[in-house]
Amino acid sequence: MKLYLSVLVLFIFLAIAFVFGTQNEQIIELNYIIARSNISVAMAVSIFTFIGFVIGMFTMFTFMISRRIKRYKHNKSVAKPTTTEVSQ
Repeated sequence: MKLYLSVLVLFIFLAIAFVFGTQNEQIIELNYIIARSNISVAMAVSIFTFIGFVIGMFTMFTFMISRRIKRYKHNKSVAKPTTTEVSQ
């Protein structure tokens, strides 16, 4: 159910982005450190949204991997058998 809700929200956002992109045909000028370009507002929003998505996914995966490593180390230390041999 959660997956269906997430897909529905994604499609709603894509529909809003499509409407936004078709309505904004203005050209803006972006000044980079070494270059300059003229692109539409919709293209600029798309580019920066994609960059933000990639940064967010990278941060999320980094956090998930670090948690898995910590959990693995913790489970390994807990599962380590402590054998005490008694000499007779």
